[in-house]
Amino acid sequence: MTTEPEVLLEEKGAAGIITLNRPKALNALNLPMVREILPRLRAWAKDPTITRVVIKGSGEKAFCAGGDVRSIYDLGLAGRAEEALGFFREEYVLNDYIGSFSKPYVALIDGICMGGGFGLSAHGAHRVAGDRYLFAMPEVNIGLFPDVGGTHVLPRLPGAFGVFLALTGTRIRAAEAYACGLATDVVPSVAFPALEDALVAGGDVEQILADHRIDPGPGAFADRADFIADAFGHPEVSAILAALDKAATTGGPHGEFAAATAREMRLRSPTSLCIAMEQMRRGGALDLGACLKLELRVVTRVMAGHDFYEGVRAVLVDRDNAPKWQPSKLDEVDSAVIAAHFDPIPNELELLAPGA
Repeated sequence: MTTEPEVLLEEKGAAGIITLNRPKALNALNLPMVREILPRLRAWAKDPTITRVVIKGSGEKAFCAGGDVRSIYDLGLAGRAEEALGFFREEYVLNDYIGSFSKPYVALIDGICMGGGFGLSAHGAHRVAGDRYLFAMPEVNIGLFPDVGGTHVLPRLPGAFGVFLALTGTRIRAAEAYACGLATDVVPSVAFPALEDALVAGGDVEQILADHRIDPGPGAFADRADFIADAFGHPEVSAILAALDKAATTGGPHGEFAAATAREMRLRSPTSLCIAMEQMRRGGALDLGACLKLELRVVTRVMAGHDFYEGVRAVLVDRDNAPKWQPSKLDEVDSAVIAAHFDPIPNELELLAPGA
């Protein structure tokens, strides 16, 4: 009995093709996959016959539903947190390399794209959303934070929409992703094979994408854009919740949405919410490499804390969806503790330069 490779790396015509090949696990990213993808990307960067890279997921459900969080959780509980941090370090190096990749990098996203999938796609030049596109950064649900470059990408989305995504873990479809810039193109799922064939055949990547893209329409949050910008434009989580509570109390067109959003936020890890808010404040002034270094600092502290293990237990292990956060309330979070998450750590990672 042969085991299918977890990632397929192929050269077809003008394209290097990366296929995430764990469909039963929703193509979740693990360390062996990272260690296969990065060297091949470096080789393709130097190969004159490869003029573009295409990355996609196998199956119809997911591009990549995230990193292998359960394995990281198990390592941490077993006292092997340093091994778990090794995954984050190498994943972040890959994210940074994608962000500076010298050739067109096209992510074909037709299915779930969360966490690690965001890291594999968001930093590339072209992010193509199909009919099944479903995006979220739900890390605050499990006591983590929106990493893999979320510190860089999310604060740059217009109208505080990235802050909204970071603090709520809200799921969005292709039209919303296109409207905010997470997706650069929307292409019907049925046209993905033809698009890939055209990319393999060569020619101008921008023109090929233009030939296949469609207008997805305004998206589900178009009528709430101004409200989200106002509510999530505040610099503190407490102020955002106060704005949502006020809107919920006064009613109006956004009253129910505000109430539901505030209710969901209050179920999340208070520490994670505050970390994510601090990411949003800092990230807009930093390049991708600096953001990833910052995230390595934070994840080192998170892996030594409580809420990540409790969140994974509640959501993925016992599945009781009743995490006991420490602290349990937003007003009990110590701002000095949050700030300390962002302090330098010994032997900080120096992300590799493009082409290294």
